[in-house]
Amino acid sequence: MENKETLLDIRDQLDIIDRDITMLYKKRMDLCARVAEIKIGSGKAVFDPAREQEKLETVASYLDSDFDRKAIKELYRQMMTISRRLQFGIMSQHGKNFDSGFIKISEIDKAGKKAVYQGVEGAYAQLAAFQCFGTDYDIESVHTWKDAADMVRGGKADYAVIPIENSSHGVVSDNFDLMIKYPELAIIEEVDLKVEHALMGVEGASVSGLKEVYSHPQALGQCSDFFDSHPDIKSVPVINTAVAAKYVKDKGDATIAALASERAAELYGLKILQKSVNRQKTNTTRFLVIGKDKVYTDKAKRISLCFEAQHEPGALYNILGNFIFNDVNMTMISSRPIPEHIFEYRFFVDIEGRLDMPNVINAISGMGDQVSELRILGNY
Repeated sequence: MENKETLLDIRDQLDIIDRDITMLYKKRMDLCARVAEIKIGSGKAVFDPAREQEKLETVASYLDSDFDRKAIKELYRQMMTISRRLQFGIMSQHGKNFDSGFIKISEIDKAGKKAVYQGVEGAYAQLAAFQCFGTDYDIESVHTWKDAADMVRGGKADYAVIPIENSSHGVVSDNFDLMIKYPELAIIEEVDLKVEHALMGVEGASVSGLKEVYSHPQALGQCSDFFDSHPDIKSVPVINTAVAAKYVKDKGDATIAALASERAAELYGLKILQKSVNRQKTNTTRFLVIGKDKVYTDKAKRISLCFEAQHEPGALYNILGNFIFNDVNMTMISSRPIPEHIFEYRFFVDIEGRLDMPNVINAISGMGDQVSELRILGNY
């Protein structure tokens, strides 16, 4: 009777091969560790792209089919990536850490300093500044977020408070771009502010009589349900929620209204037509405090990074693999177009940790050889 091979027989053979592969993998990593020791002594870089490309072509040449050649290259790319992570870890143990450009200090100094925000009195950014610094602090408004960054860069202010993302309407993309334009600035703190948009108008105004509602584009988006329910009311974007409230007050027109904070209604003598208009009642905006000093403290728990990936398949996958491998939790990722490169993007990422933690050091070090540009925006 013919002896037929069973699925169990095949699996037994696979188990033997997998054990052999595992032992060979361990042997290869031991050799890579010895390579790291040599590189420490010679000062040679961990990443050698020419060597890695040569290796990929060599292993592919051992196989015949296109599928197998492509598959073995992918396997070896991952193996060499793991090898680099091992080598970075060994170098870190020998004190060969990357230079983050940031200095660890005991405490952020706020005494006697000046902060700026965009808008007019009653803006949510002002409320965030009050939450961060207190109402007795020297806090001044400016016309645009760029003006705020210019004030800090020019030494006319110590800190700027800027919104970066909203829990229900996403990122404030212009301020991501702003961080790129001002590499000398760094994030030193963050503030989460619960945002409740009130609909407000002058005396005599009513929801049924409105023709236009003014506010910041983010606020208008967060209140989209209101506009869906009132299709005859036009939403009009302006630079700031409090600016919208001031505009409604100055116009004195009962057919227009603003979406802004209840504080803005008090400041500009407006009547609240409807409270908590935003569709998400847990609506929260995250604000960043930026300054000129690239510092962090023991209380820092979040790191913001910006990088540009190589324009090739799997580039982002391999970069983010550094976080997985080093047990670093990524809490946010967003992309923005690179104006000088058509349909290419830079990525903004937030991770948990501090710049003096070994796993964070290894993760960022590993990224350094896989990206065309990498910047640490802050540790706070």
